[in-house]
Amino acid sequence: MRQRLIGILLFNEVEVLDFAGPFEVFSITTLLESNEKPFVVKTISENGGMVTARNGLNVQTDYGFEDHPSFDIVIIPGGYGAEQIEINNPRVIKWIQDQKSKVELMTSVCTGALLLAKAGVLDGRKATTHWMDLDRLDEEFPEVSVQRHVKFVDEGSILTSGGISAGINLSFHMIARLHGKEVALKTAKQMEYDITIE
Repeated sequence: MRQRLIGILLFNEVEVLDFAGPFEVFSITTLLESNEKPFVVKTISENGGMVTARNGLNVQTDYGFEDHPSFDIVIIPGGYGAEQIEINNPRVIKWIQDQKSKVELMTSVCTGALLLAKAGVLDGRKATTHWMDLDRLDEEFPEVSVQRHVKFVDEGSILTSGGISAGINLSFHMIARLHGKEVALKTAKQMEYDITIE
């Protein structure tokens, strides 16, 4: 079995559950028959080292832009740092653009969708974000078909989710898509997370 390597982008003022939720889901996932772990999850920041998430949580990232391995899946979380700071950081936007052509799945949680939109990744696609930022996504990025009242949107190689805890729902959906519904349900049960997977 080939493990998929997941890279979660971190930055100052990132929303904690945006990245910690998916990190937990993918980290504990195990396959039914072999009990193998299909995912390895790593964190990345622009310069490597420590970032300070929302409300002062310090997180030591695994890699910087210059030294990270090739990822199969990239997750772009949101929060104040995404919507007010990194959206104006051309180096981060360029990194997202570069990763889009390299990864199997490019995903966002909450206002991470604004970074994907700024990078042009969502042009001509359906997408969602935190309910408080749907109008902004709609107004600032008219090429994006904004979806309301949904937990997540699956556009094949691009997936976006609503705010904060919706990233956990998206993670279970991705597991079901890649490894089957039963693996996703087993992971949710371990986490005591109530979820319906279609």
